[in-house]
Amino acid sequence: MNTGGEVNIQSIALQQKAKAVLELTKARLNMSVVYSALAGYLLGATEISWYIISLVCLGGYLVVGAANGFNQVIERERDTLMDRTKNRPLPTGRLSVFEAMFACTIMALTGLWLLFLINPLTLGFGAFALFVYVLVYTPLKAYGPMAVFVGAFPGAIPALLGWVAATNDFDIEPGLLFAIQFLWQFSHFWAIAWIADDDYKKADYVLLPSGNRDQKSAIQIVLYTSFLIPVSLLPAFGMGGTLFFTWPWAFVIGIMGFVFLFFAFKLYRSHAIADARKLMIYSIIYLPVLQLLYVVEKFI
Repeated sequence: MNTGGEVNIQSIALQQKAKAVLELTKARLNMSVVYSALAGYLLGATEISWYIISLVCLGGYLVVGAANGFNQVIERERDTLMDRTKNRPLPTGRLSVFEAMFACTIMALTGLWLLFLINPLTLGFGAFALFVYVLVYTPLKAYGPMAVFVGAFPGAIPALLGWVAATNDFDIEPGLLFAIQFLWQFSHFWAIAWIADDDYKKADYVLLPSGNRDQKSAIQIVLYTSFLIPVSLLPAFGMGGTLFFTWPWAFVIGIMGFVFLFFAFKLYRSHAIADARKLMIYSIIYLPVLQLLYVVEKFI
C-alpha cells in the first residue's frame, strides 16, 4: 500500500486545478481592475479604512474573476479556434465545464457578498458589471462590433465602484471616473482587436468598428482617443466636483493625452500592426498613471 504516493498525486492534481482556476480569472488583467477600484476608493475616501480596502480589492477580484471565467465557459468552443486562447483551461481540458462553473459561481457569490458588506450601492454596481459582461457582452461578441460598446459599460465600473465603496454615494465624481475609463477602453480594445484581427476571425469574431483594419476603424480610434483628452482634464476646469487638480498637473495629463493621440494617429496613417501594438502598450500605461496622478494630487 502506497498511501503517501497517492496523497502526493492527489495534492499535485489539486494544485494543478487551483492553478487552472487562477488562470481562469485572468489574474494579471484582473489586478489592473483592482488597481482602478483602489484608485477610486482613495479618491473618494475622507479617511482610509483598510477593512473597506480589503473588501473592495478581494470582492472586486472575485467578481471580475468570475466574469472572466463565465466568459470562457460560454466561449470555450470558439477559444479552441484561436491561437491566443487555445491554451486556456477549458480548451486544454485542465478544467471541465462543471468545475469551471462551480468555481465561478463560488467566486461570484463570495465577491458579491463582500461588496454587500461595504454597502448595497457597491453591491449593485458590482452585480450590474457581472450581469452585463457575462449575459450581454459575451454573447453579443458573436454578432459584431456593437459588443465593444456594450462591454465598455461593465469595463468602466472599477474606479466608480471604489468611489462608491468609500462614499456610499453616486455623484459627478464617480461619473467622471466612469467616463474616463469608458472612453479609454475603445482605443485600448480596438488596438488589441487590430493586432488579433486575423485570430479573431478564425472564430468568426468581428470586433473592429468597420470589421477590418482600415481607415474607418482607424478614425474611430482617433476620435475616441481625442474625446478622452478633454474629459481627463475636466477637474482642472473645476468641472469634476471634489476632484480637482492644478494647472501643472493639467499640463502633465494633457501631454500624456496628446502622446496617446500621437500613437492613434500613427496607426491611422500606417495601419501597421506594429503601431497598433505601440498604441496598446501606451494605453496600458496611460490609465494607471492617470489614476495615480489623480490620487497623488489629492494627497499632496
